[in-house]
Amino acid sequence: MLQYTYLLINFFTVIVCFIFSFHHKIKFNRHFKAFILASSIVALFFIIWDIWFTKIGVWWFNDKYLLGLRIVNLPIEEILFFICIPFSCIFTYFCLDKFFRLDWKPEMEKIFVVFSILTLVILALYCNDRIYPFMTFLTTAISLFVLYFILNARWIGKASFIYLILMPGFLGVNGILTGTGLDSPIVNYNPEHFLGIRILTIPIEDTVYGYEMILWNIFLFQKFKKKEQPIEETA
Repeated sequence: MLQYTYLLINFFTVIVCFIFSFHHKIKFNRHFKAFILASSIVALFFIIWDIWFTKIGVWWFNDKYLLGLRIVNLPIEEILFFICIPFSCIFTYFCLDKFFRLDWKPEMEKIFVVFSILTLVILALYCNDRIYPFMTFLTTAISLFVLYFILNARWIGKASFIYLILMPGFLGVNGILTGTGLDSPIVNYNPEHFLGIRILTIPIEDTVYGYEMILWNIFLFQKFKKKEQPIEETA
């Protein structure tokens, strides 16, 4: 039964959101195509990143909790992670954005983005000898700059707030993956390649890594959703 652990984590992460996607007041199921397109593109880049880090020993996976099926040396469960986690996050973003006004004032959002970029760049330079925090902080800083100043994304503040709301769930899922409640972690980290600062069992870098992944999922999801044929809303 242990070999289904990671698979079940993915399943329980997504199942409730999937069921409520068909609720008549939400109708997120009408945007499944937009989500699949967006998440597939983002997943491709993060999977390549994952393959590279696995190859050079930044992290590795405990076969005790895996089915044993691998693609380019990545467990199939790890690949599904890049679909299941974004699905739950985008669904939550979609719902909160639909029913609540969470937009930030432009000045406040700009200050937040600039401050975040500068902080991440400083952290990246400080961690230049550790590849996981260096890459994570630097690419997230670049992502924020590109999204806000080049692609004109004016939802960064709102997305950041929703990501904060999602944090307990994120920490719960990542906590199990990194060993909370288990005899040994599903995902193991090489101490030479990360800061060593953890939230319970979770490397602090994972929270920024997840933030970057979700930002790009939101951006592409909204782009593809706009291209969908308008669907008349029914009561």
